[in-house]
Formats: sequence, structure tokens, C-alpha cells
Amino acid sequence: MQPTTNFMQNQTLILIQCQDAVGLVANISNTLAKYQLNIITMREYVDEEANKFFVRVVCNGLFPDQTQLSNSLAEVLPPSAQIQVNPSNRKKIVVLVTKEHHCLADILVRQHFETWGAEVQAVIGNYDTLRSFTDKFEIPFHCISHEDLSKEDFENQLIAQIKQYTFDYIILAKFMRILSPLFVATFENKLVNIHHSFLPAFIGANPYKQAHSRGVKIIGATAHFVTDQLDEGPIIVQDVRHVNHNYTVKDMVTAGKEIERAVLSRAIRLLSEDRVMLNDYKTIVFE
Repeated sequence: MQPTTNFMQNQTLILIQCQDAVGLVANISNTLAKYQLNIITMREYVDEEANKFFVRVVCNGLFPDQTQLSNSLAEVLPPSAQIQVNPSNRKKIVVLVTKEHHCLADILVRQHFETWGAEVQAVIGNYDTLRSFTDKFEIPFHCISHEDLSKEDFENQLIAQIKQYTFDYIILAKFMRILSPLFVATFENKLVNIHHSFLPAFIGANPYKQAHSRGVKIIGATAHFVTDQLDEGPIIVQDVRHVNHNYTVKDMVTAGKEIERAVLSRAIRLLSEDRVMLNDYKTIVFE
């Protein structure tokens, strides 16, 4: 029989952001050593202008209660330090859609084959278009039409439906509605959008038409957190593809959809692995 113990063998993930100070890395390392935790990776970043320190630590070994470890770290860090020990490694997401299927299809296929640490709780659309596709994966689909409702009533119903689920993030997978400040505030730092442009270029509607009119030589996509400012939230992932004068608007849209799928998938993966930390209007991404 194995002896009874409060310790367990496991991998520990620690996320910290706080005011920068001398000796933070040493203080963190020494604290982890007291708990017999062996550091596998430690990625840190200092925003010198804001005097902020960010770190993502992965370690293994025997460890006690997570609250004890968090409290011990707080004792050696500046006041008001934000500390997370072992956040959930299976992030729950709610997906909002309109009519386009390409981003939703990529998300549901990846979940079906368990290729990432995200779990779709529900899909909500303002049209019923993607219900039959979602049903194939046995995931709840809810339709809340905006057509006969005021913006306020539509968003209130949407909020009520979303709150029926437990989630870490709400993914706007081509959800073609501009959200009110009240809606954004209700889910602050939880909303992630895929925008079909290499922001900050071509904000708003019809970015491919805007790009074609300007004769651009690259098009792109941006996954970002949603804020009150349209398409100006902190950027998580971006990518581009080269185009030329032979590309029509339709050609750009087709090429753009490929980029959108890849960028949104990458963003969700990074969020699932707790590699993204918000820093005011920017993100710190520990790849």
C-alpha cells in the first residue's frame, strides 16, 4: 500500500503578472524550489514603459495545495500581483456564428478529433443556417434572430443564452454583428473575434473590397480580443498571404478564408494553453 500523502506528481503551470522589481525571477525560483518544483520552462517579459512583469512557468515535481503555493508566491511578489496556478487545461468555449461555415467547421473538426485543449459548449447563431452542420457533431445550436428585435432586445436574449453555459471564452467565428459596449462589458476579456483583414488596415465591413480597390499586395486576418472600439482590441494572432493584380475580390475572399481559419485556430490554441496575457491594449504571447 502506498503511504497517504497530500502531495501528487504532476506538471504545474504558473502565470504571474505584477509590477516589475529587482529579483523577481530569483524570488519565484526560490519559492518553487522550496516546494521541490523543478522548472522546465520559464518565459518572462518586462514592459519597461509600464513597469510591468509577466512570466509563464512550467514545472514538475511534488506540490501541495495550489492555494498554499499561490500564497507563498504572493509573499515574495509586489502587492496586487496576479497569480494563477494550474488554470484549467481544457478551455470551454461558446461559438457565435452568422452564415459562413469555414471557421466553425475548422473548430468543430478539431474538437471532434481532440487536436487541442478547447471544448465547444454551444454554437449560437443569428441565422439558422449552420444548425444542421452543428448537429452532426452533437453540439447544442441556438438561433436568436436579430431581424425582428431591437439591438438591445437581441443582445439581452443573446446574453441570457450564453449565460446558460460555463465558458472561458466566447469565439466570434464570423459573427457579423457589431456588439454594444454593454455587451462587451458583460463579457470583458472573454470575447475573441476573427477579422478578415490585417488590422489596423481596412477596419469594418468589406475589407477585401477595400483591399482590392487599393491594389494591395498582401491580404491577411487578425484574431483579437473585442473592445468598445470596432476591430481595435488587443491582437492575439495575425497572418498574411501575398496577392497580385490578377486577384479579383472573389479570389481574395477565397484566399482570405484560408487565412482566417488558420489564424483563429492558432489563437484558440494559444488561449487553451494559457500562452496569452493581456497588457492593456496589447497582448503578451509566450509561444
